[in-house]
Amino acid sequence: MVSGFRGSAADGHAAPMVQNAPSALRPRMAIGLKTPESPLTQPARGCPPLQVGESHPQAVGGAATLAGAGEPASIGTMKYAMIMAGGSGTRLWPMSRAGQPKQLIPFIQGRSLLQIAMQRLEGLVDPEHCYICAGESHRAATLEALPALDAGRFLAEPEGRDTLNAVGYGAAVIAHRDPEAMIAVFTADHIIEPVDTFQRIVEHGYELAGRDDHTLVTFGVTPSYPATGFGYLALGEALGGYGGARQVNEFKEKPSLAQAQRYLDAGPARYLWNSGMFVWKAKTLLDCIERYQPANAAALHRIAEAFDTPNRDTVLSEVYPTLKKVSVDYAVMEPASQDPDFDVVAVPMPLTWLDVGSWPSFAETCERDEHDNAIAATHLGLDSSNNLVASSDSEHLIATVGCKDLLIVHTPDATLVCHRDHAEQIKQLHGMVTEQYGEKLT
Repeated sequence: MVSGFRGSAADGHAAPMVQNAPSALRPRMAIGLKTPESPLTQPARGCPPLQVGESHPQAVGGAATLAGAGEPASIGTMKYAMIMAGGSGTRLWPMSRAGQPKQLIPFIQGRSLLQIAMQRLEGLVDPEHCYICAGESHRAATLEALPALDAGRFLAEPEGRDTLNAVGYGAAVIAHRDPEAMIAVFTADHIIEPVDTFQRIVEHGYELAGRDDHTLVTFGVTPSYPATGFGYLALGEALGGYGGARQVNEFKEKPSLAQAQRYLDAGPARYLWNSGMFVWKAKTLLDCIERYQPANAAALHRIAEAFDTPNRDTVLSEVYPTLKKVSVDYAVMEPASQDPDFDVVAVPMPLTWLDVGSWPSFAETCERDEHDNAIAATHLGLDSSNNLVASSDSEHLIATVGCKDLLIVHTPDATLVCHRDHAEQIKQLHGMVTEQYGEKLT
């Protein structure tokens, strides 16, 4: 039985499912364990349906095609893509662990978020131009999950140094190989539908980024509630064409609830959520980093120079941990939006977007049963409603009696039971588990 999870998207600060259509017309998103029709989550041809915790090695890597994505777009020789697949995913504990963080858990119809993110690029970017930036400790698991990914396109981080250095690392290495490269940057924890609309919007981003050497493109999502966990884009004049692209007058960092409500009330013609996805020429981003963060720029250049040499690992381990830890929004996008030498523009993304960063948001990938339970496990319930029940073992029965509004997540060595309203505290709980039980359970 498969089901879904009801309640406000703001509950537990869960990342919302965004659907830019009148609420009465919005269909539920067909992902996860929900329906077989979803092109994102169907097993590849020849793969049987899967339960949480199972995966197929042949599911990703070029063998599968995206149903509904249309004919492949013409591949521009300068188009590249990089997926950021770092982060520990502590709010998805106990399934997300140091050895298998959230982006590698095969819990969306037997697929991981990273596999889905890579598959979403099929027909948009040449597979040989797709890169992954993730922790060195996850190299083996990432390459196993993406068998078509050449090891030379895995950008290993010795340790996480925030998004400026992840995107700068990718831009520096790719630019060293192709000075004319245009790079689209994505993250590995998003579910986005429909794929053909997504690809069409990203094509507008490539067009904008390719028009000159001073344009940085971001993508904006229509706010559906006063989120305090997202940044906002304050929009300026329309550019004409390019999918309704607008000048970005200002980046607004995560606001207070009152300020977020004002942004929501102002409407999407004035404010959009910052999706954390970008397109730019590699040299444009590197110029910005050199201008605003010159020490990081010099270090990234040194890494790029060594990347295709026998000195790569030595230079990476010596230099990368010394980089100033800062986000690309704060270090580049905010100052560039105020700099007359650069243009920061936003392309609206009128589609379904879900940031799977917590158990309440994971529950949105599941259909609801008649009692509003989201089930990703073998479950038997009595007088139980509006729960998420998930397990890494499809043969392990979870039985509930009189349970309501709970997150129940089972793994072989740890089980989480948490009220939905306290989902944000799972991160704090993860710290307590680490302190008391060490790395064994985290």
